[in-house]
Amino acid sequence: MLVAHLASSMLMKTPMAALLLFQSTGGAPRFNLWDMWLHMLWPARTIAIILLGMSAWSMGVMMDRWLAFRAARRQSRQFAPIVAGALREGKLDEAIRVAERNRKSHLAKVVNAGLLEFRVHETSEEIPGDKIEASRRALERASAIVHAELERGLSGLATVGSTAPFVGLLGTVIGIIDAFREIQGQNATGISAVAGSISEALVTTALGLTVAIPAVMMFNYFTTKIRAFDVEMDNSSSELVDYFLKRAVVVRR
Repeated sequence: MLVAHLASSMLMKTPMAALLLFQSTGGAPRFNLWDMWLHMLWPARTIAIILLGMSAWSMGVMMDRWLAFRAARRQSRQFAPIVAGALREGKLDEAIRVAERNRKSHLAKVVNAGLLEFRVHETSEEIPGDKIEASRRALERASAIVHAELERGLSGLATVGSTAPFVGLLGTVIGIIDAFREIQGQNATGISAVAGSISEALVTTALGLTVAIPAVMMFNYFTTKIRAFDVEMDNSSSELVDYFLKRAVVVRR
Protein backbone atom coordinates (compact mmCIF):
# COMPACT_ATOMS: atom_id res chain seq x y z
CA MET A 1 0.00 0.00 0.00
CA LEU A 2 2.81 2.42 0.87
CA VAL A 3 4.58 1.78 -2.45
CA ALA A 4 1.34 2.15 -4.39
CA HIS A 5 0.68 5.48 -2.65
CA LEU A 6 4.21 6.69 -3.42
CA ALA A 7 3.86 5.65 -7.07
CA SER A 8 0.55 7.47 -7.52
CA SER A 9 1.92 10.54 -5.73
CA MET A 10 5.00 10.54 -7.97
CA LEU A 11 2.87 10.31 -11.11
CA MET A 12 0.97 13.43 -10.02
CA LYS A 13 3.93 15.47 -8.85
CA THR A 14 6.58 14.75 -11.50
CA PRO A 15 4.79 16.50 -14.42
CA MET A 16 4.22 19.53 -12.17
CA ALA A 17 7.90 19.56 -11.22
CA ALA A 18 8.84 19.39 -14.89
CA LEU A 19 6.49 22.27 -15.62
CA LEU A 20 8.07 24.41 -12.91
CA LEU A 21 11.53 23.47 -14.12
CA PHE A 22 10.84 24.72 -17.61
CA GLN A 23 9.23 27.96 -16.49
CA SER A 24 11.44 31.03 -16.41
CA THR A 25 11.60 33.17 -13.31
CA GLY A 26 12.79 36.30 -15.10
CA GLY A 27 11.32 38.39 -17.82
CA ALA A 28 11.97 35.81 -20.52
CA PRO A 29 9.06 34.00 -22.17
CA ARG A 30 7.46 31.45 -19.85
CA PHE A 31 7.12 27.95 -21.20
CA ASN A 32 4.55 25.35 -20.29
CA LEU A 33 4.02 21.78 -21.39
CA TRP A 34 1.20 22.63 -23.77
CA ASP A 35 3.28 25.25 -25.58
CA MET A 36 6.15 22.78 -25.81
CA TRP A 37 3.81 20.18 -27.26
CA LEU A 38 2.63 22.65 -29.89
CA HIS A 39 6.23 23.49 -30.84
CA MET A 40 7.41 19.87 -30.98
CA LEU A 41 8.03 18.31 -34.35
CA TRP A 42 6.24 15.09 -35.15
CA PRO A 43 9.16 12.73 -34.41
CA ALA A 44 9.32 14.05 -30.84
CA ARG A 45 5.52 14.02 -30.58
CA THR A 46 5.48 10.40 -31.69
CA ILE A 47 7.94 9.50 -28.92
CA ALA A 48 5.76 11.36 -26.39
CA ILE A 49 2.64 9.53 -27.58
CA ILE A 50 4.43 6.18 -27.28
CA LEU A 51 5.48 7.03 -23.72
CA LEU A 52 1.95 8.06 -22.80
CA GLY A 53 0.69 4.75 -24.19
CA MET A 54 3.28 2.85 -22.17
CA SER A 55 2.25 4.79 -19.07
CA ALA A 56 -1.44 4.01 -19.58
CA TRP A 57 -0.73 0.31 -20.12
CA SER A 58 1.54 0.05 -17.08
CA MET A 59 -1.02 1.83 -14.90
CA GLY A 60 -3.63 -0.67 -16.08
CA VAL A 61 -1.35 -3.58 -15.13
CA MET A 62 -0.61 -2.02 -11.74
CA MET A 63 -4.31 -1.60 -10.96
CA ASP A 64 -5.20 -5.09 -12.18
CA ARG A 65 -2.45 -6.79 -10.15
CA TRP A 66 -3.15 -4.70 -7.04
CA LEU A 67 -6.85 -5.63 -7.11
CA ALA A 68 -6.04 -9.30 -7.77
CA PHE A 69 -3.50 -9.49 -4.95
CA ARG A 70 -5.81 -7.73 -2.52
CA ALA A 71 -8.66 -10.13 -3.33
CA ALA A 72 -6.33 -13.13 -3.00
CA ARG A 73 -5.10 -11.95 0.39
CA ARG A 74 -8.58 -11.17 1.71
CA GLN A 75 -10.14 -14.46 0.60
CA SER A 76 -7.16 -16.49 1.80
CA ARG A 77 -7.49 -15.05 5.30
CA GLN A 78 -11.14 -16.13 5.33
CA PHE A 79 -10.48 -19.50 3.70
CA ALA A 80 -7.58 -20.81 5.78
CA PRO A 81 -9.24 -21.15 9.21
CA ILE A 82 -12.50 -22.51 7.78
CA VAL A 83 -10.87 -25.21 5.67
CA ALA A 84 -8.51 -26.13 8.52
CA GLY A 85 -11.50 -26.71 10.81
CA ALA A 86 -13.29 -28.81 8.17
CA LEU A 87 -10.24 -31.00 7.62
CA ARG A 88 -9.73 -31.51 11.37
CA GLU A 89 -13.28 -32.85 11.53
CA GLY A 90 -12.68 -35.07 8.50
CA LYS A 91 -15.19 -33.20 6.32
CA LEU A 92 -13.38 -33.46 2.99
CA ASP A 93 -16.42 -32.48 0.89
CA GLU A 94 -17.05 -29.43 3.05
CA ALA A 95 -13.43 -28.34 2.62
CA ILE A 96 -13.79 -28.66 -1.16
CA ARG A 97 -16.98 -26.56 -1.14
CA VAL A 98 -15.23 -23.87 0.90
CA ALA A 99 -12.33 -23.83 -1.57
CA GLU A 100 -14.67 -23.52 -4.54
CA ARG A 101 -16.39 -20.52 -2.94
CA ASN A 102 -13.07 -18.67 -2.68
CA ARG A 103 -11.97 -18.79 -6.29
CA LYS A 104 -9.78 -15.68 -6.05
CA SER A 105 -7.69 -17.08 -3.21
CA HIS A 106 -4.31 -18.48 -4.25
CA LEU A 107 -4.43 -20.91 -1.33
CA ALA A 108 -7.92 -22.12 -2.21
CA LYS A 109 -6.90 -22.89 -5.80
CA VAL A 110 -3.97 -25.01 -4.68
CA VAL A 111 -5.74 -26.76 -1.80
CA ASN A 112 -8.79 -27.50 -3.95
CA ALA A 113 -6.66 -29.21 -6.59
CA GLY A 114 -5.04 -31.44 -3.98
CA LEU A 115 -8.34 -32.28 -2.27
CA LEU A 116 -10.07 -33.16 -5.53
CA GLU A 117 -7.20 -35.43 -6.58
CA PHE A 118 -7.16 -37.14 -3.17
CA ARG A 119 -10.94 -37.69 -3.20
CA VAL A 120 -10.77 -39.30 -6.64
CA HIS A 121 -8.17 -41.82 -5.46
CA GLU A 122 -9.47 -42.27 -1.91
CA THR A 123 -11.89 -45.09 -2.70
CA SER A 124 -9.63 -46.79 -5.25
CA GLU A 125 -7.55 -49.91 -4.68
CA GLU A 126 -4.28 -48.12 -5.28
CA ILE A 127 -1.39 -48.32 -2.84
CA PRO A 128 -1.71 -45.46 -0.30
CA GLY A 129 1.71 -44.13 -1.27
CA ASP A 130 0.57 -43.78 -4.89
CA LYS A 131 -2.51 -41.84 -3.79
CA ILE A 132 -0.38 -39.41 -1.82
CA GLU A 133 2.06 -39.00 -4.68
CA ALA A 134 -0.76 -38.26 -7.12
CA SER A 135 -2.13 -35.62 -4.75
CA ARG A 136 1.36 -34.13 -4.34
CA ARG A 137 1.75 -33.80 -8.11
CA ALA A 138 -1.67 -32.13 -8.34
CA LEU A 139 -0.60 -29.62 -5.69
CA GLU A 140 2.62 -28.87 -7.57
CA ARG A 141 0.77 -28.36 -10.85
CA ALA A 142 -1.77 -26.05 -9.21
CA SER A 143 1.00 -24.03 -7.53
CA ALA A 144 2.78 -23.56 -10.85
CA ILE A 145 -0.45 -22.45 -12.56
CA VAL A 146 -1.33 -19.98 -9.78
CA HIS A 147 2.22 -18.59 -9.81
CA ALA A 148 1.93 -17.94 -13.56
CA GLU A 149 -1.44 -16.24 -13.05
CA LEU A 150 -0.01 -13.99 -10.35
CA GLU A 151 2.86 -12.95 -12.65
CA ARG A 152 0.56 -11.99 -15.52
CA GLY A 153 1.58 -8.62 -16.94
CA LEU A 154 4.65 -8.19 -14.73
CA SER A 155 7.12 -8.98 -17.52
CA GLY A 156 5.60 -6.15 -19.55
CA LEU A 157 5.80 -3.88 -16.52
CA ALA A 158 9.51 -4.67 -16.20
CA THR A 159 9.95 -3.96 -19.91
CA VAL A 160 8.28 -0.56 -19.54
CA GLY A 161 10.45 0.27 -16.54
CA SER A 162 13.67 -0.62 -18.33
CA THR A 163 12.93 0.86 -21.77
CA ALA A 164 10.92 4.03 -21.05
CA PRO A 165 14.01 6.13 -20.12
CA PHE A 166 15.71 5.13 -23.36
CA VAL A 167 12.60 5.90 -25.40
CA GLY A 168 12.49 9.32 -23.74
CA LEU A 169 16.21 9.80 -24.42
CA LEU A 170 15.60 8.96 -28.06
CA GLY A 171 13.05 11.76 -28.21
CA THR A 172 15.53 14.14 -26.60
CA VAL A 173 18.26 13.21 -29.09
CA ILE A 174 15.86 13.77 -31.99
CA GLY A 175 14.83 17.14 -30.53
CA ILE A 176 18.43 18.26 -30.06
CA ILE A 177 19.30 17.25 -33.61
CA ASP A 178 16.38 19.38 -34.85
CA ALA A 179 17.58 22.27 -32.66
CA PHE A 180 21.05 22.23 -34.19
CA ARG A 181 19.61 21.98 -37.67
CA GLU A 182 17.55 25.06 -36.82
CA ILE A 183 20.75 26.85 -35.77
CA GLN A 184 22.39 25.90 -39.04
CA GLY A 185 19.40 27.09 -41.06
CA GLN A 186 19.10 30.43 -39.27
CA ASN A 187 22.87 31.03 -38.87
CA ALA A 188 22.15 31.90 -35.22
CA THR A 189 24.58 31.51 -32.35
CA GLY A 190 24.34 31.44 -28.57
CA ILE A 191 22.35 29.37 -26.11
CA SER A 192 19.32 31.63 -26.41
CA ALA A 193 18.92 30.56 -30.03
CA VAL A 194 18.29 26.93 -29.06
CA ALA A 195 17.11 27.18 -25.43
CA GLY A 196 13.47 26.74 -26.37
CA SER A 197 14.10 23.79 -28.68
CA ILE A 198 16.36 22.01 -26.19
CA SER A 199 13.87 22.49 -23.34
CA GLU A 200 11.16 21.00 -25.54
CA ALA A 201 13.45 18.07 -26.35
CA LEU A 202 14.17 17.42 -22.65
CA VAL A 203 10.44 16.99 -21.99
CA THR A 204 10.56 13.50 -23.49
CA THR A 205 13.37 12.45 -21.12
CA ALA A 206 11.36 13.75 -18.15
CA LEU A 207 8.30 11.92 -19.45
CA GLY A 208 10.30 8.72 -19.90
CA LEU A 209 11.51 8.86 -16.28
CA THR A 210 7.98 9.63 -15.09
CA VAL A 211 6.78 6.45 -16.80
CA ALA A 212 9.70 4.25 -15.74
CA ILE A 213 10.06 5.05 -12.03
CA PRO A 214 6.56 3.94 -10.92
CA ALA A 215 6.78 0.87 -13.19
CA VAL A 216 10.05 -0.28 -11.59
CA MET A 217 8.82 0.42 -8.07
CA MET A 218 5.57 -1.48 -8.55
CA PHE A 219 7.31 -4.36 -10.33
CA ASN A 220 9.55 -4.85 -7.30
CA TYR A 221 6.56 -4.54 -4.97
CA PHE A 222 4.51 -7.15 -6.85
CA THR A 223 7.49 -9.50 -7.14
CA THR A 224 7.93 -9.40 -3.37
CA LYS A 225 4.23 -10.15 -2.88
CA ILE A 226 4.43 -13.12 -5.25
CA ARG A 227 7.36 -14.55 -3.30
CA ALA A 228 5.26 -14.34 -0.14
CA PHE A 229 2.34 -16.04 -1.91
CA ASP A 230 4.67 -18.81 -3.12
CA VAL A 231 5.80 -19.48 0.44
CA GLU A 232 2.20 -19.65 1.62
CA MET A 233 1.27 -22.08 -1.17
CA ASP A 234 4.28 -24.29 -0.43
CA ASN A 235 3.43 -24.38 3.27
CA SER A 236 -0.22 -25.18 2.56
CA SER A 237 0.77 -27.95 0.16
CA SER A 238 3.13 -29.47 2.71
CA GLU A 239 0.49 -29.35 5.46
CA LEU A 240 -2.09 -30.91 3.14
CA VAL A 241 0.25 -33.77 2.23
CA ASP A 242 0.79 -34.40 5.95
CA TYR A 243 -2.99 -34.50 6.37
CA PHE A 244 -3.31 -37.02 3.53
CA LEU A 245 -0.65 -39.23 5.11
CA LYS A 246 -2.45 -39.21 8.46
CA ARG A 247 -5.80 -39.89 6.80
CA ALA A 248 -4.32 -42.79 4.83
CA VAL A 249 -3.02 -44.34 8.07
CA VAL A 250 -6.44 -44.02 9.70
CA VAL A 251 -8.16 -45.61 6.70
CA ARG A 252 -5.77 -48.60 6.75
CA ARG A 253 -6.60 -49.20 10.38
